Amino acid sequence: METQVAIVGAGPAGLLLSHLLHLKGIDSVVLEHRSRSHVEGRIRAGVLEQMTVDVLRATGVADRMDREGMRHEGIELAFAGRRHRIDLADLTDGKAVTVYGQHEVVRDLIARRLADQGTILFDVAEVGLHAIDGTRPWVTFRDPDGVARRLDCAIIAGCDGFHGVSRAAIPAHALTVHERVYPFAWLGVLADAAPAQEELIYAHHADGFALFSMRSPTITRLYLQCAPDEDLNNWPDDRIWAALQDRLAGDGAFRLTEGPILQKGVTGMRSFIAAPMRHGRLVLAGDAAHIVPPTGAKGMNLAVADVQVLTRALVALLKRGQDDLLNRYSDLCLRRIWTVSRFSWWMTQMLHRFDDHDAFADRMQLAELEYLTSSRNAARVLAENYVGLPLELPV
Repeated sequence: METQVAIVGAGPAGLLLSHLLHLKGIDSVVLEHRSRSHVEGRIRAGVLEQMTVDVLRATGVADRMDREGMRHEGIELAFAGRRHRIDLADLTDGKAVTVYGQHEVVRDLIARRLADQGTILFDVAEVGLHAIDGTRPWVTFRDPDGVARRLDCAIIAGCDGFHGVSRAAIPAHALTVHERVYPFAWLGVLADAAPAQEELIYAHHADGFALFSMRSPTITRLYLQCAPDEDLNNWPDDRIWAALQDRLAGDGAFRLTEGPILQKGVTGMRSFIAAPMRHGRLVLAGDAAHIVPPTGAKGMNLAVADVQVLTRALVALLKRGQDDLLNRYSDLCLRRIWTVSRFSWWMTQMLHRFDDHDAFADRMQLAELEYLTSSRNAARVLAENYVGLPLELPV
């Protein structure tokens, strides 16, 4: 097989990259080791920045998002028994976020790529990357029938996530890794219950952080701070609902709508950045290169920013034979990645309970929240980061 760009991974980064390249007349093949049903069904983050919404609309894959997505012009912070609204739209000249599940974005992109006769190969195994230091790399894999295949290309885009093969293909001495693993995790649940209100609530509580969110007008998504090695057997549904009601109560007037819990799981928390994001003819995008704690709702949005920059670099390389943008790709992306990582780290530090905190550290968290909710300028800093900083694309 032969293509211009071999894309490893059919998550948001890989699929959007394939779609954007197609619109520019560049051929790609997407390789995914999971099944289509698995990729379309795995529940991930669902808060889209204004920039992400804009690019999906501009490239023709937003019809269902515009019908089913929920535009949010504010969020709430709950602490010290009170709730405070941050008016995102008012603080950012009308910008907002849209709640629309990552798996729904993936479904839309898969449907569009297949409608455009794009090639996505699911259920592949033993993916290997070869000759990434040369000018004609290739990828080997086994197809769903177990047949060994080779895919020749001009460049490989590693969009296969934190545990994928792409970053591991780069020699260890060629990468610098920055990482912080947080001493807590999130217990996330998906509940068959109508959201109790329209906007998200981020709660700072003595027992730990909690987040109220949603996936649709009938499905609520909720999170509780827990230990990284939490045993889900210790969290029956009644205990989960009691903890959520307590941590999210605010002034006592708010009550969650309870219902059957459809899914529960524990998500670890880390900040991770690997640099550079390019080695020879292999480029990394999305979670293959960076992870942020989910507190800032930035993971998928960072991936969308990466592939917009990468698309321009690949168009310049493959259409005009110019490699200057490709040479700058990593530096251009990393400036945004570090800025967004700082925001996610700040939100995480401010809202979670740390076991090693003394009374002074606890009071500093509350003082930060008090200032944030009493100063318009401070609130604007949160708002402009939350809806998404402007994406500066290279020309």
